[in-house]
Amino acid sequence: MTLDTAAAVVDLVRAANPGAEAEVVVETAEHALTRFANSYIHQNVADATTSVRLRLHVDGRTAAGSSTVTDADGLRGLVDRTLAAAALCPPDPQWPGLTRPLPVTDAPAVDEETAAADPAARAARVRAFVTAAGGLETAGYCSTTSWSTAFANSAGQSAAARSALAALDAIARDGLADGVSRAATTRLSELDGAVHGERAAAKARASAGPQELAPGRYEVVLEPSAVMDLLSLLSFNGFNGKAVHERRSFVELGVAQFDPSVSLVDDPLDAAAGGTPFDVEGTPKRRLTFVDAGVSTAVAHDRRSAALAGTASTGHALPGGAAFGAIPLNLHLLAADGGGSLTEVDGPPADSAVADLVAKVGRGLLVSDFWYTRVLDPRSLVVTGLTRNGVWLIEDGVVTRPVQNLRFTQSYPQALGPDAVLAVGTHATLIPIGWNVMAYRAPALRLASWNFTGNASG
Repeated sequence: MTLDTAAAVVDLVRAANPGAEAEVVVETAEHALTRFANSYIHQNVADATTSVRLRLHVDGRTAAGSSTVTDADGLRGLVDRTLAAAALCPPDPQWPGLTRPLPVTDAPAVDEETAAADPAARAARVRAFVTAAGGLETAGYCSTTSWSTAFANSAGQSAAARSALAALDAIARDGLADGVSRAATTRLSELDGAVHGERAAAKARASAGPQELAPGRYEVVLEPSAVMDLLSLLSFNGFNGKAVHERRSFVELGVAQFDPSVSLVDDPLDAAAGGTPFDVEGTPKRRLTFVDAGVSTAVAHDRRSAALAGTASTGHALPGGAAFGAIPLNLHLLAADGGGSLTEVDGPPADSAVADLVAKVGRGLLVSDFWYTRVLDPRSLVVTGLTRNGVWLIEDGVVTRPVQNLRFTQSYPQALGPDAVLAVGTHATLIPIGWNVMAYRAPALRLASWNFTGNASG
């Protein structure tokens, strides 16, 4: 149905203006959320929307439009409005042209239980979380999302795919102390609310009565939720072809900018990733390595940034990407030996993997989560932000006491630079980003230094 709609819009453009180049993305997205607070479910919401996005280039000018009205009149109106807008737009000399017909790899099979999950299925995970928290106050959400995406353009490229993702993101609270647990998965059946509830409650209890610690540089063990923040800013601001072209990125291809223990890959075709095998320009996606054993090897491109760089698109175009560039949606940090699928490189459960890293620290901090992070200097990717949901002092390989939240000012690439990564955790957790529309796979990390610049006193 979505592919038929995309093809119909292309035909309407041809009929209205045979010389126009057109590309169409049709997406039906079903988002469902079960939210709870004070240990009670207080909201079930669901939204199912079919959107049609049209981009066209005519007479040297480019315009885009969108609509959620998909009947014949609605589609004809979208075409007429976008053609009229193109006539008013300035010339676009950097138009890269359309994606030519290319084969697209089949997406992994969608778990139908996840795609069709009802409120009762999500509520069962919430109940398990609340029960496992053992009487602590809890809050958070369980969500399920499914997409059907189709693409067609006037050059003859077409593709269609489905995907689905489930996520749980919740806290337990002991007085003023919070503990968090979060994860995403392509199979709702794998989302164990009891495991996450126990983990969040244990963190909350261990965070009670935090003490102030002087700012300074500390060795750290970052849990996967904190590492996810590093990955998101590295991808948005670093491995972004537009940012590299504009010299706003730290990335230097072919240079060992990271520790040899670090590899970063984008793998939308892995069954555990929940990705789509093509982008909004119809370019097929593939597994792409951005960092290979510490060496920066690639950046993400859409067709526009690829043309400026004299290379090919990597399949990372997004709606509105002309403004902000191409961004990896399925980024994963792996141990440097990489190989095989994501499941093959997973080791012991997350808690055991973190404990193994903590045991090797002489004096440092265990950090559960970062939040409110903001980029101070895009070129060096210096970021400021706060810790959240649990910070603990480590002494002689043992967590000894909770610490009050700290502010940090830290270059993310420097923190992962040569000789800065002391160990990569053996278990990677899929962490949801942005209300379950994307997810990055992150392990825990043991880093030699993290620059904490403030505490509760200032």
